[in-house]
Amino acid sequence: MSYPIPATTLETSLDIKKSAFHACAGYAPDRASAMSILEECKKRYPDARHHCWAYLLGDPASASSAAMSDDGEPSGTAGKPIFNVLQHKGVGDIMVVVSRYFGGIKLGAGGLVRAYSAATQQTMEQLPVIQHISLCQCTVRCDFKHEQYLRLWVEQQQGNVTDCQYSAQVDLHIALPEPSIAALDGLLASLPDAHRLTG
Repeated sequence: MSYPIPATTLETSLDIKKSAFHACAGYAPDRASAMSILEECKKRYPDARHHCWAYLLGDPASASSAAMSDDGEPSGTAGKPIFNVLQHKGVGDIMVVVSRYFGGIKLGAGGLVRAYSAATQQTMEQLPVIQHISLCQCTVRCDFKHEQYLRLWVEQQQGNVTDCQYSAQVDLHIALPEPSIAALDGLLASLPDAHRLTG
């Protein structure tokens, strides 16, 4: 499972009829990370009247979790427009917060929807993304003579050795991209005294 995620945190600003909209997008693999981005934005813009937000966790095609908030704006005029833009961008593990300074001119419900959408759209168009690859956990038991070779192979597959235990043989706890698991089995079949225990 592979999908784009934010490579960094990015912020853009948009002024509409004297109201200032500061949109911030960042990487949020879980709700706690999303809420900490929200707290950062509140600290950065303590005088903003509204901090509206939406997040999408996991694979954007089938998100594991999603939420949004209008933070005092009329219902459906802020969180939902932010979320709608996220859904169309196909980026996962993302939180977007739009902090609004009211400029004295009311925008109306339609105007608010357009403003929050435009602020989010502008940020998403500039946001650099990288590919997130899901890693599968497994344990390989092998002779000491195979350890370095296996470590190097795992590295070449964009995986990593998360733990290692030594007894009569070596137990390597490995996190590997899903497509590489079959290749690992093929490799182990060719090595004497090496086999997969779990995963």
